[in-house]
Amino acid sequence: MTDVASQEPESLTDEAILARFTNAKRRPPGSELLGFRIVRVSQADREVEVAFTATEQLTNPMKQIQGGYLCAMLDECMSVACMVASGMTSVAPTVEMKTSFFRPALPGEITGVGRVARWGKTIAFTEGELKDSEGRILARATGTAMPTPFARYKG
Repeated sequence: MTDVASQEPESLTDEAILARFTNAKRRPPGSELLGFRIVRVSQADREVEVAFTATEQLTNPMKQIQGGYLCAMLDECMSVACMVASGMTSVAPTVEMKTSFFRPALPGEITGVGRVARWGKTIAFTEGELKDSEGRILARATGTAMPTPFARYKG
């Protein structure tokens, strides 16, 4: 007699997922440009905490981080939260995103939190927030994404 439980894929712990990101040999070039590092994973909360090192390469003429790069950071936070919420079985391309900016971001450390507010059959609703090294809110975003199993994703 076959044990049905043994046929289910092994679930990953938060620590195992964090290690997967930390020890990845190949990272997306965009993530590297943003100075992406994952800090914390919570599958129970469908949330991730991320750190970015914003370099002067990302600045505008006022020597502030250009808003498009902040949007990319928020998108990264929310997308990774979707991957975590799926148990690392799916990617979640962004369908739409709305961003509100609260204060200028300067080069240096920026922390981000991404979370999945709702995970549906075809759409995930996401939220993200960025803070500076003093804990001040820089920007917030909401978005929708389309969860797609890795095997079917044809980027």
